[in-house]
Amino acid sequence: MTYRTLYPAIEPYETSMLDVGDGHSIYYERSGTPGAKPAVFLHGGPGGGISPRHRCLFDPALYDVMLFDQRGCGRSTPHANLDANTTWDLVADIEKLRALAGADRWLVFGGSWGSALALAYAETHPDHVSELVLRGIFTVRKSELDWYYQFGASEVFPDYWAEFVAPIPPEERGDLRSAFRKRLVGDDPVAQIEAAKAWSLWEGRTISLLPDRATSAGFEDGHFALAFARIENHYFVHHGWLEEGQLIANAGRLRDIPGTIVQGRYDMACPARSAYDLHQAWPEADFRLVEGAGHAFNEPGILHELVEATDRYAGKIG
Repeated sequence: MTYRTLYPAIEPYETSMLDVGDGHSIYYERSGTPGAKPAVFLHGGPGGGISPRHRCLFDPALYDVMLFDQRGCGRSTPHANLDANTTWDLVADIEKLRALAGADRWLVFGGSWGSALALAYAETHPDHVSELVLRGIFTVRKSELDWYYQFGASEVFPDYWAEFVAPIPPEERGDLRSAFRKRLVGDDPVAQIEAAKAWSLWEGRTISLLPDRATSAGFEDGHFALAFARIENHYFVHHGWLEEGQLIANAGRLRDIPGTIVQGRYDMACPARSAYDLHQAWPEADFRLVEGAGHAFNEPGILHELVEATDRYAGKIG
């Protein structure tokens, strides 16, 4: 089998900042062909930011793609800020960007946290979504958060886990998300950056099936780690401002939206159970469970399915 890969590198045809209120300005960029099929890319984390590689998931001749750094991360300002930074603030931001793009409906592409945000957006505004492409399904359920941040993935990566929990005294490890929050929002800058790097690197090391230094290296950068850890922890302590199981319970609202779910069988960050549960609630979606793959979007089998999906929804392949 010949795997599909990313389209060649491309520069945006437009970049700017959008004042979305509440003191936040978000960086956005548009790439591809102006006036072609509209799409929006929702990055992971939350707090991860966009990458030039994300532009290359779409055929630039067939798509007009909006990419943006969500509140507080990437080139959006203020950096690492948690005020007015919730799932529903981001859903409102996506609507502002859709209006700016002049799109009545657009394809919504989201991976990891981006899949949760895509679901929240699509279930709120189904009439504005032409298709959904979701990867590494995450729905912010307590079981998902506990697996990755309390007990579960810890048993697969005991060496990385030891470094993850190192900033937290043993007596506080019964609730690691709260223990990290105390340090990430505290006044001690040394403890803050130590906690941020431990939190960030835990994810960077565990999202690929096999160790990948190129993937994990960026998670060690202090500037990146501060926004990534603070925002991610902020969202997870508050369970994404969602009712337990809400995104799957409301999946019936997606029935009329063509969709593709791409999931790595051995995804340690977002185990396949959530993708399976979503597909049971949304059986109309095309479910691609990729063997021999973890979480990262650039794992060969996952990347193949993502590019095939964007091509298919642009009418490039049957």
